[in-house]
Formats: sequence, C-alpha cells, structure tokens
Amino acid sequence: MIQQELLEIGRRAKQAARQLAYASTESKNKALLAMAEALLENEYEILQANTLDIQAAEEKGMNKSLINRLRLTSVGISHISKALNDVVVLRDPVGEGEVWTRPNGLRIQQTRVPLGVVAMIYEARPNVTVDAAALCLKSGNSVILRGGSEALESNKVLAKVIAEAAEASGMPLGSIQLITETNREWVQQLMRMNDYVDVIIPRGGAGLIQTVVQNATVPVIETGTGMCHAFVDRDADYSKAIPIVINAKTQNPGVCNALETLLVDETIAEDFLPLIGEELIKHHVELKGCPRTCQILPYARPAEEDDWISEHLDLILSVKVVTHLDAALDHIYQYSTKHSETIITENYSKAQRFLREVDAAVAYVNASTRFTDGGRFGFGAEIGISTQKLHARGPMGLKELTTIKYMVYGDGQIVL
Repeated sequence: MIQQELLEIGRRAKQAARQLAYASTESKNKALLAMAEALLENEYEILQANTLDIQAAEEKGMNKSLINRLRLTSVGISHISKALNDVVVLRDPVGEGEVWTRPNGLRIQQTRVPLGVVAMIYEARPNVTVDAAALCLKSGNSVILRGGSEALESNKVLAKVIAEAAEASGMPLGSIQLITETNREWVQQLMRMNDYVDVIIPRGGAGLIQTVVQNATVPVIETGTGMCHAFVDRDADYSKAIPIVINAKTQNPGVCNALETLLVDETIAEDFLPLIGEELIKHHVELKGCPRTCQILPYARPAEEDDWISEHLDLILSVKVVTHLDAALDHIYQYSTKHSETIITENYSKAQRFLREVDAAVAYVNASTRFTDGGRFGFGAEIGISTQKLHARGPMGLKELTTIKYMVYGDGQIVL
C-alpha cells in the first residue's frame, strides 16, 4: 500500500504538470531566473547543510572521490546558478514540430509536448537536484526528486530554495518536490505509482539503476554506468594521447564519464606505456594491467576479470595491450556499458571505423570522455546520460524530456 504522504506528492505533481504543459516560455524563464538568484541569496544556508552531509560521509568512511561529488562550495553554487541561466537562453522544445496536409484535406500537426510527471531517483550529487528541476521546468514537466541519503541535508535546502522561488514566480504548487523520507520502501512505492508518474529516471551507480529497471512498473529511461575505454592506436600522436588519458582518468575520477580502461596497441606498448605510466603515477593513479602491461610496467598490479567490468570511480585504471584495432573493438564490445569510448589516432580510416563500429552513446576521436555532459554539449545542464536506445540516448537535455503529440485539423472528413 502506498503511503498517504507519497500519494499526496503524486497528486500535487500531476496537477502541477497539467498546468505546466501550457505554461509560456516567458513564465518558465522568469521562474528559472528567480531560482538562480535564490541559490546565490541562500548560499550560506546551503553550505551549512552540505557541511553536515560531508561530516556524516567522512564519519562513515565514504570514498574520497565520492565525497568530492557530494561537496558544495561557493564556486560550485555559482556554477549551479549559472547553469540555470544557461537553461533560460536555450530554445523551449515545447510546441516545436511540423505540419503536413493529406490528400483528403486533413491537416496533421506533429507537436512536442512535455512527458508530464518525471521522477528522479539519484545518488550523492546535490547539483542534480537543481539540474533536474531546471530542465523539467523548462520543458513543462513537474518533477519528484528522491536523492540519496548521503546528500539529504543539502537536497532539503536546495529543493526548498528553488521550489519556493519557482512558486513565487507563478509556477504551480508541486512543480518541484523532494521526497525527504529515506526509507527504501518509499522508493519501491514511487516506482509503482503509474497513476501519478509518467517516467522515472534513475541516476547513480549500477545497483541503483538496476534496482529501478528491474522493479519499476512506471516507464524508465535508463541512465548507465560508465565503463569508458580509451584506445591508443599505433598511429596516435603522443602529445595528444598523454593529456587525453590523464584528463579522462584524473580530472574527476568519481563520475560516469571518467576513463576506466586504457587499451594500447602492442606496436607502441613498450614506448608509450612507460610514458603514460609515469604521468599516471604522478597523479597517484593505481594501475592494474594485463600480463604484457605488467612486464613493461613492474609497478602495475595484475588485473583480474572484475577489473575489466568494474566502474572504479577512483584513481584506479585498468590497462591492456591489444594486437590491433579489431582487438580493441572486441574488448570494448565485450565489456562496455555503451556510455563513452574514445580512440586516439592520426589515422583517418581507423578513426572513422571506430566511430562507425563502436556501440556507445558517445564515441570520440582524439578527445577526453569527460566531455560527455549536458552542459559541455550545450544543453545547459543534463537530466542524466542515457545508455539505452529507445526515446533518448547520451546526455539528455530539454528535448529528451518531451514526447510527440499529433493535432489533426479536419473539415468534416470521415473514413470510407
């Protein structure tokens, strides 16, 4: 039986979605600007709440990289506020479409409309609270947020600040709601609220995502874990390869678009591995290698099968020497989570083949996988990165939070 309080959250969200569906772009942008300003005005309260979350995480012995994902700073809040302003200037997808006329005179209009009520179930990163709310509001959806318990105090304040700002600007009550109950039974109930929720988007680790996918009766847009690979081809330019690998692995190791496995062509392994190994060690990266890697790099630990399938989310990198591009593609096909993959090469034909054959939401040539992000793709923010193939794939922005509706204009036509 669904908790009465949760049902009430669903009812408010459904009613709000009904009104948001026809809200003007101007009114939604006004609310977003107010939300951005409110974050800056309430910075002290937000940081105080975040300090409580950080202290609790440290006491529990949480991984340092995960604590960094949880941490908010004055600069970070400014960036979150700026992301809201970035969403304001993006084109509103609601109402976009095309029109055509059939031979019988029927005029058919295909139009983008909001999904309705979006439920976000996520972990660790409090900025997701604001990003998700902003994108849902701009695309005409109401949102029910359920963040991880580790960020509860931060999320409480963030959700309160932006929800009150949105409502004060004319958005309906229930446009942005946060579930503060940490009991997992509430999540189980939320995943089955088909009468109130139109879609669920899980964002977090593999355990969370699979729990939602396997147990939800509400439709799910599956975001994915990031077993991201980089293949350094024999035709690679080392001056590009080394900084790309270092950036992809170390710039922020606790996120889904960070590099987890490095594949190196055997032709250059003895030259390239010592160079990249030295740089990785400087960045305190632990290396786990195949037998050939361990021969070349004595400080690398032997990799086990789990290392090829584990999202480390830490300063740990699995390294494998492969015979050629075919072997690299085979390895990626076997172990990839279809998130982001990159090839580093100056060979045009190999680059094009990699782009064509690798099965991933985002495929790169000579660039870091860390660019797989809604903000860096020009979406203002992102609701998540979809690794499935239906409805949405890759970083999801405003358009991915809409669906299609057909409006048909007639003049007495009937089917004969």
